[in-house]
Formats: sequence, C-alpha cells, structure tokens
Amino acid sequence: MSSRSESPIVVESPHVQYTDEFITSQYVYQSTVAERKGKSVVVTPTSTEFTFRTERRVPKTGVMLVGLGGNNGTTLLSGIIANREGLTWRTRQGVQEPNYWGSLTQASTVQLGSDSKGDPVFVPLGQLLPMVDPNQLVVGGWDISKKNMADAMSRSKVLEYDLQRQLVPFLEPIVPLPSVYFPDFIAANQKDRADNVLEGSKQELLEKLRQDIRDFKTANDLDKVVVLWTANTERFSDIIAGVNDTADNLLASVKNDHEEVSPSTLFAIASVLEGCPYINGSPQNTFVPGLIELALQRQVPIAGDDFKSGQTKMKSVLVDFLISSGLKPVSIVSYNHLGNNDGKNLSAPKQFRSKEISKSNVVDDMVASNPILYKPGEHPDHCVVIKYLPYVGDSKRAMDEYTSEIFMGGKNTISTYNICEDSLLAAPIMLDLVILAELLGRIQYKTEEEPEFSPLHPVLSHLSFLLKAPMVPKGAPVVNALFPQRAAIVNFLKACNGLPADTHLGLEHRINKK
Repeated sequence: MSSRSESPIVVESPHVQYTDEFITSQYVYQSTVAERKGKSVVVTPTSTEFTFRTERRVPKTGVMLVGLGGNNGTTLLSGIIANREGLTWRTRQGVQEPNYWGSLTQASTVQLGSDSKGDPVFVPLGQLLPMVDPNQLVVGGWDISKKNMADAMSRSKVLEYDLQRQLVPFLEPIVPLPSVYFPDFIAANQKDRADNVLEGSKQELLEKLRQDIRDFKTANDLDKVVVLWTANTERFSDIIAGVNDTADNLLASVKNDHEEVSPSTLFAIASVLEGCPYINGSPQNTFVPGLIELALQRQVPIAGDDFKSGQTKMKSVLVDFLISSGLKPVSIVSYNHLGNNDGKNLSAPKQFRSKEISKSNVVDDMVASNPILYKPGEHPDHCVVIKYLPYVGDSKRAMDEYTSEIFMGGKNTISTYNICEDSLLAAPIMLDLVILAELLGRIQYKTEEEPEFSPLHPVLSHLSFLLKAPMVPKGAPVVNALFPQRAAIVNFLKACNGLPADTHLGLEHRINKK
C-alpha cells in the first residue's frame, strides 16, 4: 500500500506546483562550456530549463540483501528493528537509544536559506522530498549460510550483548533464502559457510532468483523491491567478446552456463529483468558491459560500486583538501587490518585485487584537476594494503600516510589512524542507497528539446557520495571528491523543489548595503 507523504517544506514560488500526485518544479540549470584556444580559455555560459516531476506517493518498499546473514546485513536489519521497536540497551556508558547516525538521509541537514535575521535555516536532508521511512522497510534476502538472523547476528559480534538479547525474538524466525555459490569467484576459505546454496544450471538459478523476488514482493504486499549486494567481494570477471559484452550475449552466456558469469552478475540480471533497482556494494565488476546495456534497454536503475564508509571516505576528503590548497600529494600509503569475514575473504589475492582497484582510483579526478601540480600522466605513488587479523573482528584499523610537496621544496606529511566499526558505518550507507535509489525512480524530467516526461538515466551517478568506485553514464566524468559528491545530491533535490543550487556566495553578508 502506497502512502502520500505530506510536505514538511513548502516552496512559495510560481515555479513550483503541488498536487496530490506530484511536486512539479521549473529549474534553470546554468553551466558553462570551456574551450582552449591557444593560450586562452574561452568560456560560454549556458542555461537549460528543466521541469522535474516527483511522485509524492511513497511506495511500500522492500530490500532484498544478497548476503543477508553477513555482518552488514544483520547489522542493518537489527538497526531497523531496534529503531522501529524503540529498543534501548545498557552498556558501560549507560543506557543507549537507537538512531540512524551515519545516514545521509536520516541524520544530516541541508541549509534551505536564511531567515529575516540573516540566520541560516537547516532542515533534515530526508525532508527535501518524500522518501521511504526506514522503519517501514521490509528486509529479506539470500545467503550461502543457513543460520537464522539471530545466530548470524551473534556470529558477527558487532552489536552490544544487551541489544542482541532483545533482538533475538525478532531475528530468530528470519532465515535467508538459499543463494548462488560459485567457488571460483570468492575465496576458498568461504567454503565452510556455504551450507545454503542453490543447485542447477545458471539459467535455472536465474529463474529461481527471479521467482524469489516475485514471491518476496507478493508475500509482503510490496509496491517496489530494491536488490542490494552486500555479500563477499568476488574476483573480477573477464570481459570477453561474445560472452558478456552485449545484453544478448550475456543472456546467451547464462543459458550456455558460461564460467565467467559471476553470482553478482546473475543477481543483477534477475533484478533488472524483474524491474528492480540493483545496487552493487562490493568492488568487483558486476556491471559488465552486457549488464549495463540490459539495464539501459529496460530502463531499470543500477548503482555501484563498493560502499564508501571509512578509510576511502577520509582519503576523498584529505586529497581534495590538499590539492585544492595548492599542495601536491606525491605519496599515499593506506594500510588496513580487520578480522571480520570480509577481511577473511579479502585475504585471497584475486579478491583483494578487486578491492585494491576500487580503493586506488579514488584520487584520480582530483589529481587530473590540477595541471599546475601534476604533469600529464603524473600521479602520486599510491599503495593499498589489507591484512586479515581475526582478533580485531569488525573493528577495522586504518592507517594512512600522505606526503606532499609544499612551498620551496619542502615536504609535509599527514598521518591518520582511524578505527572503523566497519558494519556500523556501512549499514546506514546501505540504507541511504536503498532510499535514494527508490526516490530517484519516482523523479522524471523534461526540457524544451525533450517535451515528454522521461525517467532519469538508469546509471545512478547521483549516489557517488556513498560509493568508492562510482559508476557514471558512458562519457560522464567520474567525481570522487566527497564534498562535490554531496553537493550533487543536495542540489539535485533542491532543483526538484525549484530552489537554486548552493553557491556559498553569501553576497548578502559581503556587500555594503545602502
């Protein structure tokens, strides 16, 4: 059953119309075209008028997690239940209350403007447009381990015991659906967990996954389902002409049981064919060219890759800060050790290589932005190390060293030590990805050149803030710097309300008023 969300923000403007069905806004997108001509750069301002239409009715939404019984899956499910039921628990620091801290949509704010006194007015980001209430999300999914969610929560060792004890009655009845297990794609050390696996050809597995999605949707009376991969990191799939390079070839490869069709790609195909947004929370190349083409053909949203929660988020802030300040990072060394099952799986070389790629590329756009500091082809030395140390469990240690060249041949070194409660940081990001992916599916646009309303591009680059290696539409620039990524989300949501983008000019405070 859908529900219409009331508007906590009302824009009084002739450019915004509210009906029971839609929020419709006119927005002038101003940009520039810059061309190098000799030693000059010729800049031409441009403007395009968009009409955005956001469906106000929030559908009853479910999320199916691939890897439901892992640390991330059990932590997200437990957090939703604790918030929904108002559970409190006692630690050495006293009584704790549930929250959604760490969630962009639930725990961050946006400045809408200034009041008559000139003071800024902030509102929760989640109030900018009608969004799914996380407490109303229905959670299900698959796992290669058959442990019920109470036992899986205990195995993960993430949450405090007093909270776990109260969650057991809610979690014990929940058992994950059997999942897809191809030993060649994940580390051999995962074999001991694989007691809940589907059997059959890849075509048979695809049909079973599609039926699982349909059954979940029907059983819970859902309007929409989002599928999110939070299972083990896979090795990279080989991109092979005639196998996974086009949508038709990829579907034929499934029928032919080709060895390079990975579990994550199989889940993504099932999701796209069922019209469900698919999000890849791990670093492997799930979105082979054929899968992207399939999503474009079906106009089904996809997003990836790899949750950006701790060390990489810090890196995308620090490197942006250094280069934007005119300092030249020349050496970046990142070391991690962790003891959860993610760390165990990443101890295998092929799986680590997938993670290494997603962590290493995060500085590329920032380096390319400053030809004063970097010559063509020049790049900082950049090393990423991940070690498995069982004792530390989910409490990942991340140590980084940034060495930069500064004024007159000097050197500056910044060292950081970051203890990341891995799953407690990842779970709110998963929540945001689901909520925003669902919302973006309810937004349409039109322009003078495209007079009929159309959905947004299926590759949801809006979600880059939440991902280490963000996917973008073909030909679009990849942005890794954290604050531009956040601004892109905020400014788009504001545009859908007919509000101007944040410029931080603050001219009302920087001129002599007469």
